[in-house]
Amino acid sequence: MYTLIGDSMKKLNELYECEYDTLIKGIKINSKDVEDGDLFICTMGVTADRHDYIDDAISKGAAAIVVSKDVGEKSVPIIKVEDTNKELPLLCRRFYDYPDKELKIIAVGGTDGKTSTATIIQALIGNDKCAYIGTNGRNCAAFNRDTGNTTPDTDKLYMYFREFVDAGCKYVALETSSEAYFRGRLVHFKYCAGVITNITSEHLNIHGSFENYLDCKCQEFEQVEEDGISILNKDDSHYEDVLKHCHGTVVTYGLDKDNDLWIKDYKICPDKTDITYVYKDKEYKFTTKLLGEFNVYNIAGALLTVASLGFDVEEALKGLDNVNVSGRLDILPNVGQNFTVMVDYAHTPNGIANLLKFVHTLDINKSIVVIGQAGERDPYKRPVVGKTVCDNASYAIFCYEDPRSEDPVKICEDIVRDIEDKSKYEIVIDRSEAIKKAIDMAEENDMVLILGKGNETYEKLKDGTIYFNDEEEAMKYLKERFK
Repeated sequence: MYTLIGDSMKKLNELYECEYDTLIKGIKINSKDVEDGDLFICTMGVTADRHDYIDDAISKGAAAIVVSKDVGEKSVPIIKVEDTNKELPLLCRRFYDYPDKELKIIAVGGTDGKTSTATIIQALIGNDKCAYIGTNGRNCAAFNRDTGNTTPDTDKLYMYFREFVDAGCKYVALETSSEAYFRGRLVHFKYCAGVITNITSEHLNIHGSFENYLDCKCQEFEQVEEDGISILNKDDSHYEDVLKHCHGTVVTYGLDKDNDLWIKDYKICPDKTDITYVYKDKEYKFTTKLLGEFNVYNIAGALLTVASLGFDVEEALKGLDNVNVSGRLDILPNVGQNFTVMVDYAHTPNGIANLLKFVHTLDINKSIVVIGQAGERDPYKRPVVGKTVCDNASYAIFCYEDPRSEDPVKICEDIVRDIEDKSKYEIVIDRSEAIKKAIDMAEENDMVLILGKGNETYEKLKDGTIYFNDEEEAMKYLKERFK
């Protein structure tokens, strides 16, 4: 077995006690990501053993391989360790020169609202000091790049952290998904703060039960440092469940006076939200362009987080002027239509219900929703989503949404299974055609809502991944129709 040594992370014999001076340019655990000069580490996934992909990694240019099994001789150096999963964070930390020691990690968890809350935290602190990693990629003042996952794999996280440190960041607002905890991507990190938005049933295809899902969500707070801060939404029905797992100082936000941050009052308008919070006996009144009750809570959680970390509340609130949460409540430009088209990422029953309830507080006539459900994902959620949409919208058009290997017709049949009023919906399998149909149906003062994908730029079909963006597709047809 080999033991890690050295401070320079350039050559293999500076990483391990070995005779190889092979130059190592990066660390990868997915053979598809391997490039020339990478060190491929064969971790054991929930369903995959990456020892099976050694030859693929070498063909892509891997300079060396780290294993925990006997794999025979290969054309590149082989380093054997006791446990590749435990080895991965140790290796990444050393290779990227301990970037997690130079960054304060703010974990943002919850079923809905993670992206908005993490984005707001970054804005309140400032993107020159605070980076962001999540559904909308990774960014700071210096750059904006894709990630591919809400919470990337361990090898990528350390690489991204190093990028942020080199860009001058001191904090990172990190969206932490339940799947990331389930797959062990985050177990080695410690957080200066953990904030949670809400918990409703989701991802049962992965977790098997709601109890398992809840346990993964609560793990965030077990990783808060003893001198860190746990920030909880006291109005969430699972507040007491989460509280049992908290480390550090616990602070809360909500509608009652006994919260550390009291949501005293708010008024939601079509183009703004007026909010009054009370923190440490001081009242803060302000107006934001972020809309909906859900954003009143998202801002509260974010503001309490940065305030608890020692930032000045009034100064932090100035950062709200710069908030733009891509893929959330995106109103498309008017090209001559007398109705509104909105694209939003809402895909859970709770998120959809909250969005549609907000939409119907606005001065609109009908709401027409285009939505699907992903293949190879939680099938139990499909009929719940279908009923939620039809209970809260005027009309629904169900279509494909990343069906993967599943039959999109069968997925749509699952979605509509529990809808009693058949006049409330129709099925148009092709998503592009469904968007066109909704736009053609829209009349004066209606709102078309294209939900589930936000600003994502792909559809995962049986035959592979294609480029597809809801906003671009809608704009293309709007321009055709109203040119």
